[in-house]
Amino acid sequence: MPPDLSNEAQAGTRYAYKPSLFGAAYQFELTEQGLSWRIAGRSDLWRYADIASIRLSYRPVSMQSHRFRADIGNIDGARLSMLSTSWQTAALMTSQDRDYRTFIAGLHARMAKAKSPARLTGGLDPWVYAAAILCVTLVVLAMAGLLLRAVTTGEWAGALFLIGFAALFAWQVGGFITRNRPLVYTFDDLPRALLP
Repeated sequence: MPPDLSNEAQAGTRYAYKPSLFGAAYQFELTEQGLSWRIAGRSDLWRYADIASIRLSYRPVSMQSHRFRADIGNIDGARLSMLSTSWQTAALMTSQDRDYRTFIAGLHARMAKAKSPARLTGGLDPWVYAAAILCVTLVVLAMAGLLLRAVTTGEWAGALFLIGFAALFAWQVGGFITRNRPLVYTFDDLPRALLP
């Protein structure tokens, strides 16, 4: 039976989001027995001690620049993803920051109480992060070369454009890279940069 998401007395123990415009919401509930979930007609209950890993990350998209993700794996190799945003209409994706943060904190607290041996990581995989740093470095070097050429040839409009583009690039990509630095955390010290 799916969790009743309308009961506000259970705030913090239930969370739901729509990963796409079409289809049912993904529903999660923290019960005494474990993490209960219902996704696309399937449902299951994972005991807290059977959750093998959690990876928290910052995953902005074009329609929602402030979006977070939790990837949860159990000892059987199954995986669940949970996002901090939900589709409402074709042009609207709403943020559920408070509910997401409360649910994730509650999940960690219950796992700690159950003495879960889960591996708690944050950010990107180290090799993905290294590739991202390499790409950012190449883009920065290319932009610096173009800026130097624009200044030496007196192309001030081009130089101003490059400076503006560099500022936008640093704001968008810099935040993603900074927040998604690979890390390992504990139940007592959740990474603030990876939670809304």
